Amino acid sequence: MSGWLNIVVMIAVVVIVFARQFTAQRITSEGKKWWLMPVILCVMALRQPGLLDPAHHAASAVLLAVTLLLGLASGAAWAWTTRIWTDADGAVWTKGTWAAAGVWLCGMALRFGLMGIAAVLGVHQGSQATLLSVAAMLLTRAGVTTWRAQAVQQTYRVPVAG
Repeated sequence: MSGWLNIVVMIAVVVIVFARQFTAQRITSEGKKWWLMPVILCVMALRQPGLLDPAHHAASAVLLAVTLLLGLASGAAWAWTTRIWTDADGAVWTKGTWAAAGVWLCGMALRFGLMGIAAVLGVHQGSQATLLSVAAMLLTRAGVTTWRAQAVQQTYRVPVAG
């Protein structure tokens, strides 16, 4: 039953995050818990044994590593294809672009490809690896976007009257 729960949670997170990326979001430094969703995904992935296939330990570990690297790369690409700007008051905003949607679609296609490779090799890969990959993607996206937003905010200068 936990596999189904993982899948339902993963789909809910992906739908929420994907839908929100096309809405302009103000970046604030106070109170945002950008790390909460990735932590929940990690806890769900690691709460039960079976992350690695005991019958194919090495191949399973390699596939998990590739899946995590794919999550990191997707998160970075997503952050770099996100539009960041300042408004007249100097507040920093972000909004996903169609290129960001393309990054999501490519990332999903690559994840399905990895699942296919695992199936051909006879390696059992549960939903746990995908949960960790999505968590890595969300953390990387948040980190790179925050870094980019800070750079944009530092270049914004409010004229001083006087």
